[in-house]
Amino acid sequence: MTENERSLARDARRALREGPEGIARRQRARLAEAVAYARAHSPYYRELYRALPHGIDDPARLPVTGKQALMARFDDWVTDPDVTLAKARQLVADPALVGERFQGRYLVATTSGISGLRGIFLQDERSLAVGNAVGQRARAGLGVGDLVRLMRGAGRTAIVSAPPGHFSTVAGAARFRRDHPRLGWMLREFSIHKPLPELAAELNRYKPSSLAGFSSMLGLLAGEQEAGRLHIHPGMVIAGGEALTAENRARIASAFHAQVRSAYAATECGFLAYGCAHNWLHVNADWVVLEPVDADHRPVPPGRPSHTVLLSNLANRVQPILRYDMGDNVLVRPDACPCGSPLPAVQVQGRAAEMLEFPAGGGHVRISPMAFGTLLDRVPGIAQFQVVQSAPATLRVRLRQADGADPDHVWRTVREEISRLLAEHRAEHVALERAEEPPEQSVGGKFRRIIPLAR
Repeated sequence: MTENERSLARDARRALREGPEGIARRQRARLAEAVAYARAHSPYYRELYRALPHGIDDPARLPVTGKQALMARFDDWVTDPDVTLAKARQLVADPALVGERFQGRYLVATTSGISGLRGIFLQDERSLAVGNAVGQRARAGLGVGDLVRLMRGAGRTAIVSAPPGHFSTVAGAARFRRDHPRLGWMLREFSIHKPLPELAAELNRYKPSSLAGFSSMLGLLAGEQEAGRLHIHPGMVIAGGEALTAENRARIASAFHAQVRSAYAATECGFLAYGCAHNWLHVNADWVVLEPVDADHRPVPPGRPSHTVLLSNLANRVQPILRYDMGDNVLVRPDACPCGSPLPAVQVQGRAAEMLEFPAGGGHVRISPMAFGTLLDRVPGIAQFQVVQSAPATLRVRLRQADGADPDHVWRTVREEISRLLAEHRAEHVALERAEEPPEQSVGGKFRRIIPLAR
């Protein structure tokens, strides 16, 4: 660990001790620095901020940005003139270069393009160091037994991840192995594309002390552990990439007898928030600004779900992310979290773009994806599900049954429950189809549980 990394780690601990006031003070100062740096070194931001006064430490005074606008101006957006979109595309086109230092300095990661636009994002050394510093907060509240199991596994971390590619988790792990070849055994990825028996066998051989992956896949692995085909004993399980439901969290915790923590991260910012034992995500607000807003980008008060959320990454200099529309629905906890953390607590509700809309009576009916998710989570016999809006008034339901479950009985129950939900929203005319194919993964490896019609 370098002196700079040690300094960042000390400051991260100090920020928590100083409480909300110390965290807010750091956030204001770092936002002002990030805005000034972007203005001085990014032609895009210099143009965007030309009418704004100097010394801004209030994010509400900044215009909103987004992936489409930034990717369209990539070469003007970045602050390093040696970085161009053409060079970045050349690197990500070569799978052999995953984790390689781009221009000798940067980690490159791509988004899967679920929203229709593939993003290419860079992290500089400062951003990676900040991520490591605040990442230690994920272990807060672990018991003695959990820590013993973490140490017993010699720090081996298993990441059940997407297929090979320049996705952030895969690229980050590859970078670690390139930088620390003798410690490569401490961090290993396991492909979600492998059959469950083969995946379980590989994890049994590896014996990880911590396990991380998509929430849905961890739920499937919990089933393997319950069935006795998987027998690992991680001290901590970290679920990310997808919403972690209370039911799935309880099943994973029971199967592995381990603390389960959720993580909120994005390719644009890998250290957004870490979960606590009370299933709230604590935003690293000393290095992140997260603004819940309505459809017109006006602030939404705590306790009320937002339409979207605006992100400002205060660590990354090479590719400034300032008031960036994430598209996530979040709810900010209005009171102090029982875990005692002074960091603001949020829950991620879903994505605004995933609202399902059906024609009804000359107008439209909109239903949140969370309504379907919480409903089907309660149906016994389902290992995994996916609801696809294949036409304006058609839902195609993909199911993977749990071991021993009767497929026909599970489908009848699912059909009854979804039909009741649709009727409650006056969308009883929507047709339900039983799919022959199982739930499918996106390019980035996620199982999107609810897939709306492309609009």
